Amino acid sequence: MTRTRYALVGAGHRAQLYVEAIAGPHADRAELVAICEPNPVRAALHRDRLVEVGHPAPTLWAPDDLERMLAAERVDRVVITARDDLHAPLIVRALDAGVDVVVEKPLTIDAPSAAAIEDAVARTGRSVVLTFNYRYSPRNSALRQVIQEGRIGRVTSIDFSWMLDTKHGADYFRRWHREKQHSGGLLVHKASHHFDLVNWWLRDAPTRVFASGGLRFYGAENARARRLGERPARGTHDGDHDPFELDLRDDERLRSLYLDAESHDGYLRDRDVFGEGITIEDNLALVVDYASGATLSYSLNAHAPWEGYRVAVNGTEGRAELDVVERGAVLADEGLHPVLDPSAVADTGARSLRPQGERLLVQRHWEDAVEVEIDGGNGGHGGGDELLLADVFVGPGDDPLGRPAGWADGVRSIAVGIAGNLSLASGVPVLTSDLGIRLLES
Repeated sequence: MTRTRYALVGAGHRAQLYVEAIAGPHADRAELVAICEPNPVRAALHRDRLVEVGHPAPTLWAPDDLERMLAAERVDRVVITARDDLHAPLIVRALDAGVDVVVEKPLTIDAPSAAAIEDAVARTGRSVVLTFNYRYSPRNSALRQVIQEGRIGRVTSIDFSWMLDTKHGADYFRRWHREKQHSGGLLVHKASHHFDLVNWWLRDAPTRVFASGGLRFYGAENARARRLGERPARGTHDGDHDPFELDLRDDERLRSLYLDAESHDGYLRDRDVFGEGITIEDNLALVVDYASGATLSYSLNAHAPWEGYRVAVNGTEGRAELDVVERGAVLADEGLHPVLDPSAVADTGARSLRPQGERLLVQRHWEDAVEVEIDGGNGGHGGGDELLLADVFVGPGDDPLGRPAGWADGVRSIAVGIAGNLSLASGVPVLTSDLGIRLLES
C-alpha cells in the first residue's frame, strides 16, 4: 500500500497526537516526511520520537519555507497544529500549493480569515478536514442519535453549560490563549467545540448571537481586588507554589517542549494566571438563534471547582438531558497534574458527592424518564481522539451520524464565537449573515 506523505506544521503539545498516530497505529498508511516549526527544540523533539520507534527522520523546515518544503518532500497532506491565528494563512498557502489540509480546531479566529479560507477552497478545489474530536465522544454521539431518531420531536431550545475547573480552565490564562489576538478568546478557541456540537446535533446553522461576559476571576485587576499580594511572574521558580502555578520542571514533556525551548523564541508556557496582559474572558453567556427557530442558551465558566458539562435539549415531544462530570473536584493538596484536561484521564474510582461519570436521560411527554446507554471509551475527549484519528488516516466509512467535519462545519462553529466577540464589544446582537462570509449569508 502506498502511504500518504504528511507534513506537520506546528510542533507544540497537540502535535503529539498526530505524531503518535503516524508512529503507531496508522504507520501502514501514513508517513511523516517533514516538520515545519520555527522553534528547533520542539521540532527536534517530535523528529526524535519518530526515529526512536524506527521511522525515518522527517526533515525540519521553517514556516517561511512552507511551499518549498511541500514541493521538495512531495507532501500529500499537511496537519496544522500551529497557534490559532496562524491557521488561516497556513491553510491558504497549503491549498494554493496543491496540498490537502487537516487542521486542529478552531478553523481560524475571525471573519476575514474565514472568508480567505473559503476563497482558497473555491479557488483550488482542495480538501480541508477539521478535527472536531468531541463529535466522536460516545456520549455526544448518543445524544445526536436520540435527536436524529426524533425521540424528543422537533428541537425548540437547548440549555448548555460548560464548567472548566481551576486546573484545566486556569491553563488557558498561562499561555498564548490568554491574548485574544492569538486565540479569539475562549468563545472561539474552546467553545468552537461546543458550538460545533450544537450545530451537529441540530443539523442547523446559527443566525444571530447575543453575548455577555468578562474577565472576572483571573488577571491582575481581579488579583488586586481580592488582595492576593505580590506573585511570581511565572510558575517555574524555587520555593513554595500555590495551586494556580504550573512548574514546568515537574513534567518531563512540558519541560522538553517549552522550558528547554524558551531561549529560541522567548515563549513562556507558565505565566501567572493573575498577571497583566490577559485580554480574554473567563465568564461568558450567549443566546444563539438558529435557522430552524431553535434557541441555544450557553454559558462557560473557566474557574469552576469541578469540570464537566450539562446539556438539556427541549423538543416538541419531550426532553433529553446529558450530564457529564469529567473531574468532580480540584483539591489543594493533590498538586497540579501535568494532564490538565480531565477528559484524557480515566476515572480513578474515588467516590464523592460528585463522582466522575456521565448520564443521558430521555423523557417524553406523559412518560417516565429512561436512561440511554452510552458505550464509553477511555482516552482524550471521552475516547473521541482514537475514533477521530481513524477517520483522518484511514478515511471515514459509512457513518449515519455524520461525524467527520469539513471546513464548512468549522466556519459555522467559529461563526458563533466571532459574532459573540463582536456582540461583547458592541453590546448588541450580531447576525452571522453580516460577518462577510458567503457560507453564512441568508
